[in-house]
Amino acid sequence: MDKIERFRGDYYFLSNFFEAPVEYGGLSYRSSEAAYQAQKCADPDDRIRFTAMSSAESKEASLSIDIRDDWEDVRVDVMTEIVRCKFTQNPELADLLILTGDAYLEEGNTWGDTFWGVSEGTGENNLGKILMTVRSELIAKRIY
Repeated sequence: MDKIERFRGDYYFLSNFFEAPVEYGGLSYRSSEAAYQAQKCADPDDRIRFTAMSSAESKEASLSIDIRDDWEDVRVDVMTEIVRCKFTQNPELADLLILTGDAYLEEGNTWGDTFWGVSEGTGENNLGKILMTVRSELIAKRIY
């Protein structure tokens, strides 16, 4: 089985920082990262400001918000829903994800994220797992 170890270059589209519109919770965001960071807000009205932000801006802004009490319990489900939206709402990205075949997708990183990815050989790779799940769902729904 092939392995895609980093979401850079030809595989940057797998990154949540890749700019692709995502509609989620009745709002339209510039990227899945912005959509995800917005969902952390304790006050749902605060999510609106994330709609105009780039991925980097949204990640930075999320450091200074009141985070919802249940965030640790729901963050994987929220990420799964948002990643699913990214690929179902952007068919060209769905095609690219399907073209990764059965490759193991790993969000290798150098910034120490061992929850969503793998850093220095250690990590849970939750984003990679979500992407592989969404890929399987997309393949199952395709009619050839």
